[in-house]
Amino acid sequence: MKHVLVSAVALIDGDGRVLLARRPEGKSMAGLWEFPGGKVEDGETPEAALIRELHEELGIDTWQSCLAPLTFASHAYEDFHLLMPLFACRRWQGSPHPREGQELAWVRPNDLRNYPMPPADLPLIPVLRDWL
Repeated sequence: MKHVLVSAVALIDGDGRVLLARRPEGKSMAGLWEFPGGKVEDGETPEAALIRELHEELGIDTWQSCLAPLTFASHAYEDFHLLMPLFACRRWQGSPHPREGQELAWVRPNDLRNYPMPPADLPLIPVLRDWL
């Protein structure tokens, strides 16, 4: 089975809310909400991938020193196995805005379960909620 490494982030604003992005139509798992991030390319660290993805997808910049490893997900989908480290980030430059057709929502930790998410993201919610 193919292994896929995806890096994700819980962007946390000054009010303690977490940013979620809704996958746009035309992508796999369209309509589901997820933590921002993306695939780690060959030769890239999870942190570098996240910095790149945040710039591409949300138009914001952050730095490796602002990414704190929080937890990870390991989930077997039908066609591949996903390994996804989740970082917490409270500092970035710019205002997140959708650059790839996704919808964004700032969500209180206790409300994260109200947003339909891919199966791999679900185990991350209690860890994040308890940490915040």
